[in-house]
Amino acid sequence: MVSPRTAKKWADRYRAEGPAGMVDRTSRPHISPTRTPPQVVKKIMALRWRRRLGPVQIGGRLAIPASTVHAVLVRCQINRLSRIDRVTGEPLRRYEHDHPGSLIHVDVTKFANIPDGGGHKFLSRQQSRANAIATAHRTGERGKGHRPRIGIAYLHTVIDDHSRVAYAEIHSDEKSQTATGVLRRSVAWFAERGVSVERVLSDNGSCYRSHTWRETCAELEITHKRTRPYRPQTNGKIERFHRTLGDGWAYTRFYASTQERNDALPAWLHFYNHHRAHSAIGGKPPVTRLTNLPGHHS
Repeated sequence: MVSPRTAKKWADRYRAEGPAGMVDRTSRPHISPTRTPPQVVKKIMALRWRRRLGPVQIGGRLAIPASTVHAVLVRCQINRLSRIDRVTGEPLRRYEHDHPGSLIHVDVTKFANIPDGGGHKFLSRQQSRANAIATAHRTGERGKGHRPRIGIAYLHTVIDDHSRVAYAEIHSDEKSQTATGVLRRSVAWFAERGVSVERVLSDNGSCYRSHTWRETCAELEITHKRTRPYRPQTNGKIERFHRTLGDGWAYTRFYASTQERNDALPAWLHFYNHHRAHSAIGGKPPVTRLTNLPGHHS
């Protein structure tokens, strides 16, 4: 059911190359005279990356049809602004390790403590300031110029690269002893769930450059990697988790005290790991990527 010309082409291919010549080949032409020149493609990409312009604006600047610009953007996979890094303007380079434990991300994020009676997120500045002064008088905390201070909560976070399962602890500092303690407990926590940690990725914070951290990684037989300086995008999974953490736990509702907020963290982490649909892993909870884990739907 083909033309004689097509049958002859297949026969000639088989005589020349054998069975390998019968494999499907692309129908793309060898020469495309009307294809957009590389110089124009570079200009289109530069305007897209640096100025965040759309096809119509780029076409107007370069005096070419918007449809041509759109075709180039689709071909270069930058037709959606969500695929471009907000800071550098370069295309996002996504990666994911192939099994749980292959790489975990660690970091520290900070949240201001909440004065007794609530803070400025839900109360007026005047009422929040009065609550902070009363709390500082109770605790005796003072800052520069003997000003009342309520302090900062340091949240040490750990997230598995493949499954996005998260572990977190709240502390009063980000020293090396605290960070290594969190690493030990998180590795044990993952081990209880059948995950053996092989590598850990951190930024260049002082606690992660310490001898204590290096010795702990060697003791646990974990390879330590650090991100390139001034490139938080490399550790982007945990940075994005921090935003989810703030929206879903720290600022989601009114807390009358720091302790009340701290008490809500374990329940939120359970919800995040076991029930919250994660867009990066097909709309399923992170724990579903941990295989052979009994009761992971509880």
